[in-house]
Amino acid sequence: MAALVYASPIEKVWHYLHRFICGAVLLFLVAPIVVVIPLSFNSVPFFTYPMSGFSFRWYEEFFLSARWQGGLQNSIFVAVVATLLSTVLGTLAALGLSRPNFPWRTAVLSVVISPMIVPTIITGVAAYFFYAYVGLVNSYTGLILAHTTISTPFVVITVSATLVGFDNSLSRAAAGLGAPPVTVFLKVILPLILPGMIAGSLFAFAISFDEVVMALFIAGPEQRTLPLVMFSGIREQISPTILATATVLVLFAIAMLTTVELLRRRSERLRGIQNT
Repeated sequence: MAALVYASPIEKVWHYLHRFICGAVLLFLVAPIVVVIPLSFNSVPFFTYPMSGFSFRWYEEFFLSARWQGGLQNSIFVAVVATLLSTVLGTLAALGLSRPNFPWRTAVLSVVISPMIVPTIITGVAAYFFYAYVGLVNSYTGLILAHTTISTPFVVITVSATLVGFDNSLSRAAAGLGAPPVTVFLKVILPLILPGMIAGSLFAFAISFDEVVMALFIAGPEQRTLPLVMFSGIREQISPTILATATVLVLFAIAMLTTVELLRRRSERLRGIQNT
């Protein structure tokens, strides 16, 4: 029979103090985001507490205004295409880097994930001069390629993390039974790394959807994304529509993080089944 363990008064005080500190840090980080949400329902066209009234007028402007909907459509289009490219390129890079005999793995990985480390403003300036030289500035193609550049490292990292627990003997066994490489990938490797691919694609979509620095350098008037419209609105005219847009983006980010967490748990379950 296990002996009962009684916590000392000092341990109890430290336990509650630790919870208090964690709660205070979490409140400090979340409070600026939470404050935005009530202000988005304000009835007056300026930021004030207490609120003068409750209104959905700023959400109506966001969903009905051609300016905001044009930026939203551009953001979705660019983010979807950049996510598809990032997922394909990042998955292929992660599969190649996971091979035990891959030469110069550390150097290649450093180059691949360098857009995560280098400040975005430096990457944006470099992309501007390069795309201006090849004639891709003020075009959807240039904006998509720029977003793909900064989104691909997140796919590489998530897929590589999934491949850490991958048993290579499964693919060797399938190849030994006569399966071609494409069948080995589709039937053996893909089902096991799919949660990592989806999580990486979600991160890539979020990075592309929220990116404003690249849009400032590459996008033209017709390629104005939603973050660029918000940035321009802050400079030109402070409107509560920006808060309504921010609230929608916060809810979207919460849904994406929840999806990523569910995928992480599913990946752990699949890894546990594989190990057994």
